[in-house]
Amino acid sequence: MRIGFYTSTFNDRPLEEVVDFAASAGFDAIEIDVGGHIKTPDRVKAAVSLARERNLFVSSITYFGNQLDADNAKRKDLRSRTAEFAQAIGETGVPVFVIFPGRNDDASDDANYDDFATYVNGLIAETASSGLTFAIENWPGPKDNFVGTTPKGYEELFKRIPDRRFGLEFDPSHFLRTGIDPYLALDAVKDRIAILHAKDTAVDATALQAVGYHGKGWWQYKLPGLGLLDWSRFLKQARSYGFDGTISIEHEDAAYGWPGKDLEARKEGERVGLGYLRTVLDKL
Repeated sequence: MRIGFYTSTFNDRPLEEVVDFAASAGFDAIEIDVGGHIKTPDRVKAAVSLARERNLFVSSITYFGNQLDADNAKRKDLRSRTAEFAQAIGETGVPVFVIFPGRNDDASDDANYDDFATYVNGLIAETASSGLTFAIENWPGPKDNFVGTTPKGYEELFKRIPDRRFGLEFDPSHFLRTGIDPYLALDAVKDRIAILHAKDTAVDATALQAVGYHGKGWWQYKLPGLGLLDWSRFLKQARSYGFDGTISIEHEDAAYGWPGKDLEARKEGERVGLGYLRTVLDKL
């Protein structure tokens, strides 16, 4: 497995600086954020080349946005731009394009799933020549209601999108804070894992007792190894399914400068995550 990180942690720094750091720190791969480091489809090729010049594998490119936005004009604009990015990414040979399903609050669950599935099936057909894989992350969104981000949601999407060129950027941290067993969830999607996000979650039991699951301040995202997940078990499990792709650290640990605070602290966080994951992989 390769170890990389998601560049969103350094969206305030130019991509050249970010990939220089990634290479010097000993990372194998990089996951590039569109909003922070690419901006427009015509800049995809240059961004990918910049990383490859440092001998970094570009595991994926990630594009935020609610693909089911209730505002028809916003939805059409985002989908049009997504198609342009998909074409540009496919031409570079980057294997995975990560998008977010979102939700239309004005539509039923079935309508949301049908709409997103029809859209993704279209993207898959339009990129047949490149073989680009589309993936969604199981981040449930700012309102914790994005479709397709729970085991039941996966089931709904996979029966509508049978092509294996649609899969998951599987992030266990979100399950740890929403009461879903991440190991069982991984087992249920063993043949649809496109990339793994390395992020952990810590829970303050005292705070949870005080405010309950709907309260605030009882959980925090952490670097891998600093939360609840048993990473040895988790990565051994993924490997048993044949996964040999990229583990991408998504650094959102406030103890190491996130979000957008001390730059050296953020860099140190990435190094801590890399060192921990290397140790775990070496012992598998």
